[in-house]
Amino acid sequence: MKKENPSNTYHIPVMPNETVGALNVQKDKLYFDGTAGGGGHSEQILQLGGRLIATDRDAEAVRHTQNRFSKNPEFAGRYTVIHDNFKNADAILNQLKIAYIDGALLDLGVSSRQLDACARGFSYMADAPLDMRMNQQSGKTAKDIVNGYSEEELARVLYRYGEEKLSRRIARAIVTQRNSAPIESTARLAQLVAACYPPFHKGGNPAKRTFQALRIEVNDELSGLDTALNVLFNRLSPQSRLAVISFHSLEDRVVKQKFKQLAADCICDKSLPVCVCANKAKGRLIGSKGIRPSPNELSQNPRSKSATLRVIEKI
Repeated sequence: MKKENPSNTYHIPVMPNETVGALNVQKDKLYFDGTAGGGGHSEQILQLGGRLIATDRDAEAVRHTQNRFSKNPEFAGRYTVIHDNFKNADAILNQLKIAYIDGALLDLGVSSRQLDACARGFSYMADAPLDMRMNQQSGKTAKDIVNGYSEEELARVLYRYGEEKLSRRIARAIVTQRNSAPIESTARLAQLVAACYPPFHKGGNPAKRTFQALRIEVNDELSGLDTALNVLFNRLSPQSRLAVISFHSLEDRVVKQKFKQLAADCICDKSLPVCVCANKAKGRLIGSKGIRPSPNELSQNPRSKSATLRVIEKI
């Protein structure tokens, strides 16, 4: 398979060979990529002869992917790229009059392009307006949350989505600071968070968890993920696979639990002495544990460090 060159790519796909390889792509079969990003995973599906429906909530990513595919005449007539959220997969497939797909993949989280485009406000490494919207045509921004949520709401978001132990201290500092002037830039927020940490803090940039939490809240990333996984799995034809890459424990937990449930014969309450549900497994897990990036990939793309790939096959 073709390898991405990190020096000139729009977005570096994580574990591309492992992910696309897990789908067992067959010629003329139909695959759904719910997070097109820069089109890296999708392009490999097309190179293997598959047909493709790709979606992304980021309009810029959709334009890039469409332009990328249009340059290869061998792809003509075999792909459709749509500006939409993969959580709307049911409606998307219904509109296209498609009952079943032969494989699906999701690459959750923020893309390399979104992180590197400073003006998008995802990164604490550069100064930019507090935005963080994956879909720039959608509603609230990180600025709206930081300056509009109550102290209690801010602490809840930081603790729940960032697993930030200093959530209450940071929330209190945000409210105190914004009473003087609105917090509008990534640099000001990052400095404020850093000031809440003790000197010589270890464990990476102090703002990492706060920025993750705000991004998840802005884009409503976890809401409906369980349902979306159900929808995509139910749309699979028999012996087809769903592959999901997650980047933090919160979303990986949702994926892991959903796949475990789909692969379980019994879903009764564990307190019952015998099974009364008569449930039969709908799928089988591919690999007992999640797949992690290889040392070689980690050296070429350090951002892949936290990625976990999980795969389930429909029975």
